[in-house]
Amino acid sequence: MSIKNEICIQRCFDLARLGTGRVSPNPIVGALIVSHEEVLGEGFYKEYGNSHAEVIAIQSSIKKNIENFQNSTIYVSLEPCNIYGKTPPCSQLIMNHKIPKVVVSSIDKTEGVNFSGIQVLKDNGHEVRHGVLKRKGNFIARIRNTFVSRKRPYIILKFAQSADGFMSKRGQQTWLSNAYSKRLVHKWRTEVQSIMVGTNTVLIDNPKLTARQFQGKSPLRISIDLQSKIPETAFIKDGTVPTWIYTKKTTQQKKTSNLEYKSILHNKDLIPQVLNDLYDAKRNTLLVEGGSSLLNSFIEAGLWDEVRIIKSTKILHDGLEAPRLKGVQIGNFKLYNDEITLLLSPNNVIYS
Repeated sequence: MSIKNEICIQRCFDLARLGTGRVSPNPIVGALIVSHEEVLGEGFYKEYGNSHAEVIAIQSSIKKNIENFQNSTIYVSLEPCNIYGKTPPCSQLIMNHKIPKVVVSSIDKTEGVNFSGIQVLKDNGHEVRHGVLKRKGNFIARIRNTFVSRKRPYIILKFAQSADGFMSKRGQQTWLSNAYSKRLVHKWRTEVQSIMVGTNTVLIDNPKLTARQFQGKSPLRISIDLQSKIPETAFIKDGTVPTWIYTKKTTQQKKTSNLEYKSILHNKDLIPQVLNDLYDAKRNTLLVEGGSSLLNSFIEAGLWDEVRIIKSTKILHDGLEAPRLKGVQIGNFKLYNDEITLLLSPNNVIYS
């Protein structure tokens, strides 16, 4: 494999990440155009509905008075689209500008793309190579490809645990993570489209579930309230952020600004119902923050793609046990005295 190809695709990954949290439900994508070791242009998908990465890379080249791409190669982190959406197909744009070589990392599993972008370029005489740094590319595209192939949002479980393996004291508000980890969690919230907690978490902790400590947009808030126990004074009902509450008693509840009550159809199928509703609403990520019962419901159903664990140095001695999950470690680092561990599910779409 060409070292040059790997370096250029890695640059595409770095560019793509700059769009995190701003392009959903579309994927983050980075693109780079190179000719004779010179970078002609580069770009990333900046905001949903705006120009794609390939368009921006080509435009940035044209701004340098470059109009002839006959000896160039365009590198893209994700297969160029081949469908008309809010913008024309990027595959057509590449053909229009007669860029002879195309190097791609990951395949876009969106219906109507899924190798068709690559195939149409090949059929029109372009030299195409795909699969460069494939595993990394699949990781960058994991949210999009989970959403379009599994027809549900990408599910991230997050919880803090004590040094001796407990999430909290029973029935008590228990703070475990430090101030640095708390700010990191707020950053994570800006990167997802929805966040979910159970009834007990709302009743005990009264969380706001917003991204107050990091610049960015707060996600859609979701909670379960089977028996309408959550009081009107709860922060989750403050109307500051779009919120869904699933309950059996929607006839007694009125939809208010930013607050929508959703009727539970079948208790046993509650999680699939939530995931279906999120899919229909084009919310492609779900961060499940607890509590213990809700987290275990997702785990028992095998519905998780990633888990983020914050391990504190505090010792609780007893309480609600933290889940014990087996996954592929993709990160482990310290934030002062907290240890952060990131795991991927063995069934994550990047391995398929």
